[in-house]
Amino acid sequence: MTENRFLNQTAIVTGGADGIGKVIAHRLASEGADVTIFDVSVMNAEAAVGEFAEAGLRIEAEIVDISDEGAVKAGVEAVTARSEKGALDIMINCAAIVGPTSTKITEVTTEAWDLESAINLRGTFLMTKYALLSMEPHNYGRVLNFASIAGKEGNAGMSPYSTTKAGVIGLVKSVGKEFAETGITINAIAPAVIRTPMVDGIDPAQVKYMTDKIPMKRCGSLEEIAAMSCWIVSPEASFCTAFTFDLSGGRAVY
Repeated sequence: MTENRFLNQTAIVTGGADGIGKVIAHRLASEGADVTIFDVSVMNAEAAVGEFAEAGLRIEAEIVDISDEGAVKAGVEAVTARSEKGALDIMINCAAIVGPTSTKITEVTTEAWDLESAINLRGTFLMTKYALLSMEPHNYGRVLNFASIAGKEGNAGMSPYSTTKAGVIGLVKSVGKEFAETGITINAIAPAVIRTPMVDGIDPAQVKYMTDKIPMKRCGSLEEIAAMSCWIVSPEASFCTAFTFDLSGGRAVY
């Protein structure tokens, strides 16, 4: 961990009240960033802010459904207004749902498909769009979206999730090129199975199917994903954009 690496930087972490987002938010704040978490749950957000405070970290929270354009716009504008520079420096979008697992496409309902698309794909589009609108006038920023190994290779029984995460990869490739001549980078991470509360809720057979494909034969840790995420959004990663980083224990090599 690098002390004060993100001093005087303003960051948003979506899904920041739980799992991957919570650990990333903690690390950013520990390294000096002014962090606001976006979460859809008032109860979870308040609990997380309390936990952060007990650890000596002052982290703000906004209640935001990332599939709702009005809520995203208002949330980003509120964070930007609180920033001393009037700008957002970092946006890490972790919020997502897994949706149906161990389920063939013939058994997936249209309602389930639409809900997953709204959160995982439209939410990524909206968070990226409004983060960039805040960053662009200042010609600096780091956008990191969460894809998945499922988006690269496809997980049987998880067609909605695999499809939305493939869409995240496509969005990052496209938008990263649009902003390549600026001081703003747009990247993604494609994790394999990371041990989180979300994974604990998946059918164990589905988790075994995914873990068995990992050459290291284990899940990734929250600390490992936070370390990679914070490097990608640091000033050090200035020549990386439009790329999806592998965090899969050897499962993906491209």
